[in-house]
Amino acid sequence: MIFYRKRETDKMKIVPLNETTKKNLLNDLLKRSPNQYGEYEKKVTEIIQAVKEQGDKILFEYTKQFDKAEISTENILVSEAEFEKAYQKIDPNTLDVIRKAAKNIEQYHEKQRRYSWFDSKPDGSILGQKITPIHSVGVYVPGGKAAYPSSVLMNVIPAKVAGVEQIIMVTPPRADGSVYEGTLVAAKEAGVTKIYKVGGAQAVAALAFGTETISKVDKIVGPGNIYVALAKKAVYGYVSIDSIAGPSEILVLADETANPRYVAADLLSQAEHDELASAILITTSKKLAEDVSNQIDSMIEKLSRKEILIKSLDQYGYLFITDSMEEAVEAVNEIASEHLEIITKDAFEVMTKIKNAGAIFLGEYSSEPLGDYFAGPNHVLPTNGTAKFFSPLGVDDFIKKSSIISYSKKALLPAAKDIITFANAEGLTAHANSIAVRLEN
Repeated sequence: MIFYRKRETDKMKIVPLNETTKKNLLNDLLKRSPNQYGEYEKKVTEIIQAVKEQGDKILFEYTKQFDKAEISTENILVSEAEFEKAYQKIDPNTLDVIRKAAKNIEQYHEKQRRYSWFDSKPDGSILGQKITPIHSVGVYVPGGKAAYPSSVLMNVIPAKVAGVEQIIMVTPPRADGSVYEGTLVAAKEAGVTKIYKVGGAQAVAALAFGTETISKVDKIVGPGNIYVALAKKAVYGYVSIDSIAGPSEILVLADETANPRYVAADLLSQAEHDELASAILITTSKKLAEDVSNQIDSMIEKLSRKEILIKSLDQYGYLFITDSMEEAVEAVNEIASEHLEIITKDAFEVMTKIKNAGAIFLGEYSSEPLGDYFAGPNHVLPTNGTAKFFSPLGVDDFIKKSSIISYSKKALLPAAKDIITFANAEGLTAHANSIAVRLEN
C-alpha cells in the first residue's frame, strides 16, 4: 500500500504505507481528539466551577467576554417575538427545505422506537423491560464559525420521537444579542421547548448544574468547539452526554470505476469544516488517485473556504493506494471513520465487510452531504476511531430502560435454594436471609 498526500508546499508524494507509516497516520488522526488538548482543561474547569458558584451573574459576564453580547435575565431566553421575526427573515425556500429535511429525519428515527415488553410464564413469574424517555435534555448548537440548523434537527428530532418532555437548547448569540434565524426556525420546527442565548463551556455548565434562569437537565447532546467538548467530558457523571465529538472526517473507498470529480468534491466537502478535519481516499487505482489530486487542486481555487481547505488537506488529507480491495477494507476498518463512502462497482458487497464506520454511503450518487442535511439518518456520528464502539445519535440516546421482575411464591420456591447458595458463596448472608424468610411458612 502507498499513499499520496497533498502538501501546501509541494505536489503529491508517494510514500509506502508500512506498519510504521500506518501507525504514524493513526497517531496523526488521534491528535485531533479532544482528549489531546489538556492545556484547555484548566480553563474549562475554572469556567464550570464559576458557573456552579455564581450562576447567571458569571454566565452573563462570560457571554460579554467571549461573544461580545449584552445578555441579562430579560433577554437570555429567546422570545416568541424573536421566533416570529426569524420566520419573517428566513428565505421561504430554506424554510421549505428545513421542513422537508425534518420530515425525513422524523420518519427515519420513528423506525428506531423501542417499546416496553413483558414475558409471563405459567409459574406466575413476569420478566420485562420498561422503556421511559429521559425527562429533560439540553441541546448545544454551535454559533461560532458557522451556524448549523441541520444540527438542530438532528439533535432535537430523535429526542422528540423518544418522548422527551423538556428539550432545552443553548446557542451563542451574535454581538447584537440575536440568534441566527435559521437556527431559531429549525428549533421551532423540531419542537424545542426553550432556547437560551449562551454558548461555550459556560452553557454546558449551566445545563449540567442549573442557574437562576436555566434549569438543570438530565442529558446534554450536540457538537461544539474544544471548550464545549471538554466541558461535556467534565460534567459527565453529573449528567449524561452523547459523546465527546472530535473534528469531522470522511473516508472514500473507491476503485477504478469511481468518478474522480465526485470523489474530489466529497473529500473537500468535509475538509472545509475546519483546519482539523480529515479527508482520506483509499483506492486500488493509482490513476484515480492522480485524477482526484488534480481535481482537488482545481476545485479549491473556486471554493469560499480556500484557506481552511488547504490547511485541512495539508495536515490530514491523504490519498492512499492499495494493492487489493481486501487490503483497503482492512485499512478502512482500522481507521473507523465518521463518514465512509464506498464508490466501487460492487458497493453493497464491499459494505458487508465493513465493521467500523459511523455512517456508510453507497454508490456515486450517495455523497456525504446527503446524510448531513436531508436523507434522514443522523449526522451526529462517532469520530476519532470511536466508531469501533460508538453508534450514531438516535432514539436510544434519549430513553432509559428499567428491568421488570415479578415472581409469585410458586415461581420463587424452585429458585430459592440456588439464590441462597449463591448469596452465601459471596458472603452476603443478609441477601440469603431475604430469600430464606419467605420460606418460613
